[in-house]
Amino acid sequence: MSQTSTYTVTGMTCGHCVASVTEEVQEIQGVENVEVDLATGAVTITSANPLDDASVRAAVEEAGYQLA
Repeated sequence: MSQTSTYTVTGMTCGHCVASVTEEVQEIQGVENVEVDLATGAVTITSANPLDDASVRAAVEEAGYQLA
């Protein structure tokens, strides 16, 4: 059964930012879907298994942003 987690990312200002975060987060093992809301900074991740917060933080930082 899939699980959904929501994180808040700071520093995104445009569609390219959203694409960067989406791309990095999708590379985490088990991630099935990533939805990013630019206006609120909310990143909703659907995954096969519970996500490791450190993995999500690392992916977001790799994209050049930070978790709130």
